Amino acid sequence: MSKEKEAPDIDVMMQAIPYARFLGITIDQRGNEVTTVLHFSPQLIGNPVLPALHGGVIGAFLETTAIAQLIFEAGEGALPKPIGITIDYLRSGRPVDTYGRAEITKQGRRVATVRAEAWQDDRARPIAVAHGHFLLKAVDEFADK
Repeated sequence: MSKEKEAPDIDVMMQAIPYARFLGITIDQRGNEVTTVLHFSPQLIGNPVLPALHGGVIGAFLETTAIAQLIFEAGEGALPKPIGITIDYLRSGRPVDTYGRAEITKQGRRVATVRAEAWQDDRARPIAVAHGHFLLKAVDEFADK
């Protein structure tokens, strides 16, 4: 008999990330798709003249989106750790809800590469895109094997 991996509760895992809790990021999971939602709040404004979302908030949102996808697909208990992430800011984030999706482009035993995008009203017009590498398991976990 083969054991099926039990899907982790992504919302519970996200609560383990203090900044994700602070930003109020939620997860909308439908079937095999995971969409993250950054609900607008005035505290997220970086430029009050425009007004526009703070770039750091958008970056953290994309990183969290990538981590949520890794948790969903890997189904493991430990949170992936970011190794490096690059963000391309494509347009200003307006003061409305922002949505994100991620795709794992390559996954090994220890490291995964993920592409995440954030959009507001139209998914075809992303406001930012991230490319990141994440450590899936701590290196010392492999030392004993």
